[in-house]
Amino acid sequence: MIKVVLFDLDGVVRHFDERAVAEIEASHSLAAGSIAAFAFSEPHLTEVTTGRITRAEWVRRIGDHVESHVAARAWSTTPSYIDDEVVRLATELRSLGLTTAILTNGTDTVLAELRALDFPPTFGRVFNSAEIGHAKPDPAAFHHVLDALELSAGEMFFIDDAPRNLAAAADLGIVTHRFVDVPRLRAALVEARIVTKNSSFSSSCGED
Repeated sequence: MIKVVLFDLDGVVRHFDERAVAEIEASHSLAAGSIAAFAFSEPHLTEVTTGRITRAEWVRRIGDHVESHVAARAWSTTPSYIDDEVVRLATELRSLGLTTAILTNGTDTVLAELRALDFPPTFGRVFNSAEIGHAKPDPAAFHHVLDALELSAGEMFFIDDAPRNLAAAADLGIVTHRFVDVPRLRAALVEARIVTKNSSFSSSCGED
């Protein structure tokens, strides 16, 4: 029986403005995708998402690599927004008595970033890899959440947009879903018998 629905943050609940990223790179005469290619390469990504280095140090390294600290700082403040449809679904899940939470491969500034976005309390506890010391797909990240919430793996439904994170969770016995959009997520929740087809969320989507 599922007791907790665990959401990834970026790419599921929070989304970034990719057009702004393109504009930053173009305005600094950088190749498209060059900032992200370095930022999300190893060992830099693992070091920042496990708390071994700060976000500030990560951004400094990016600036060194692309030879523009101005561009790196601009990239690091790319506008983002919270997905209202996902918020409504999480609200419905909580109304059914389920616990919701976030597990993110984040940095030491994630909580401040979410406060700046007026992040809703709908998602409950935020588990941040930079605080845990382990990042997805490391099984230790999932074990940390299971232990903190006093769950067995089969009592958790995990949503992420990264296949390798889902594979790692599934190997532990966690029920998983790859996020593409809310309708498909909802269909997966119905199939898992976590929500029903005739729910308040379904009705509200029809009114938008």
